[in-house]
Amino acid sequence: MDQNITFIGGGNMAQALISGMIARGLPATRITVSDPVPEIQELLKQQDINVTDNNAEAIADADVVVIAVKPQILAQVLSPLAEKLTNQLVISIVAGAPIQLYKSLLGGYDRIVRVMPNTPALVQSGAHGLYAPDYISQADRDVAAQVMATTGLTIWVDSEKKIDAVTAVSGSGPAYFFYLMEAMIQAGKNLGLDEQTASALTLQTALGAAQMAITSANTPAQLRRNVTSPNGTTQAAIETFDQYQVSQHIQAALAAAEKRSASLAVELAEKLNTK
Repeated sequence: MDQNITFIGGGNMAQALISGMIARGLPATRITVSDPVPEIQELLKQQDINVTDNNAEAIADADVVVIAVKPQILAQVLSPLAEKLTNQLVISIVAGAPIQLYKSLLGGYDRIVRVMPNTPALVQSGAHGLYAPDYISQADRDVAAQVMATTGLTIWVDSEKKIDAVTAVSGSGPAYFFYLMEAMIQAGKNLGLDEQTASALTLQTALGAAQMAITSANTPAQLRRNVTSPNGTTQAAIETFDQYQVSQHIQAALAAAEKRSASLAVELAEKLNTK
């Protein structure tokens, strides 16, 4: 990667991507961040990153512009850039902001790739869903994938609607696993373990199970069957999950998340268009 990259917004996800790029060999001097928060500016300056609070100035020499701001300020951030963008690739990591909304706020500018990242990017273990309209070149797709791959897995989807599904599965997904961890830790405590022991066993088990699933040729379903001995302890637990329809409830929960993701995009567009 040899492009000049500008981030509009220097929060946690931007900082995670920046750390990944630098770790992959991109010189810090090729990265510019525009953010109004003095503490963020100082933190980034310490890494030899170019820092400003002027968005137009920040994108002037950029090849790639990553939009990493809160959805509610998207209009005030993008509208002044409508006449400033020339031929930069714009990568959006803003939740709930469809490409059509970007185009309307940017006066028709359409060299845009949309990404749904997730928070494990902060530990270089993200899972990112990407979408680009058909007219976006393969070269631009490759650049977008390279930017996101610095912090984890990149998966392309073939329709923007599927970004809502990505949001439900991986965007919100870390919280589901944290929820299960919470429950397992509490169960361990209920069974007589102290919190430190229950936590350590739960977290290491989660890590180990994920590593097995990633590295095994078997599916998660087969791995589950492999450790479920007939009439054993695991079978007793799985039968209880089935009795309470845990799988069905998880699927319903993700469907609710997908539906909410779609409605948030509509609400954001309505809110920004009324201002």
